[in-house]
Amino acid sequence: MTLTTCVFDAYGTLFDVSSATRRVAEKPGFEHLAAVWPKLSEIWRQKQLQYSWLRAITDAHCPFWDVTQDGLDFAMEALGLSDDLLLREELLALYWELAAYPEVPKMLATLKAQGYKTAILSNGSPDMLKGAVQSAGLEILLDAVLSVDSVGVFKPNAKVYQMVPDHFGCAKDQVLFVSSNGWDAAGASGFGFQTAWVNRAGDPVDRMPWTPHHILSDLTTIPDLARR
Repeated sequence: MTLTTCVFDAYGTLFDVSSATRRVAEKPGFEHLAAVWPKLSEIWRQKQLQYSWLRAITDAHCPFWDVTQDGLDFAMEALGLSDDLLLREELLALYWELAAYPEVPKMLATLKAQGYKTAILSNGSPDMLKGAVQSAGLEILLDAVLSVDSVGVFKPNAKVYQMVPDHFGCAKDQVLFVSSNGWDAAGASGFGFQTAWVNRAGDPVDRMPWTPHHILSDLTTIPDLARR
């Protein structure tokens, strides 16, 4: 069946989750972060995801902002930064205006010009996603921003992926779902979407019952992939 809809994960896919820690490390007064900000960003993201999975399997849903803060608190404690309240405040503020990857605006504009519906499907809370989309100037390039808050469970629960055909009135195999998380792309493949994993780090494929249909190094070729 012909693709009609291209749907993207938000954090790590359209938006660079490491940009918050990197930007803080560049600010006067935070020179001490120069050597540790990549590790801080890595642990923060790992715990943010782990807490979302644990809440999904224990039926203890909460806003994504809560697991974002919990993940940061863990990361800061792990690196001996727990007492730096100003740093915590700066990092959380910047998470609302994460930088989009450089190829994102042109890629989305090309998809729109080709006639595809475009959307975000994210664990993020609606207000968090609104802040990121507006900060990156992507509002006119997206037909929908779908948050798991509508179904009360985090990815990769099938209820989340079902939001896309419910919203757009399309069949599963008319959707190309794109994520920087291998487990997310795999889960979407199992659901019935066509999938692309944006593997910027060159990681191995996750050992799951399903695998992404395509593996890319960035988002540049998504319009060509959709046409195929």
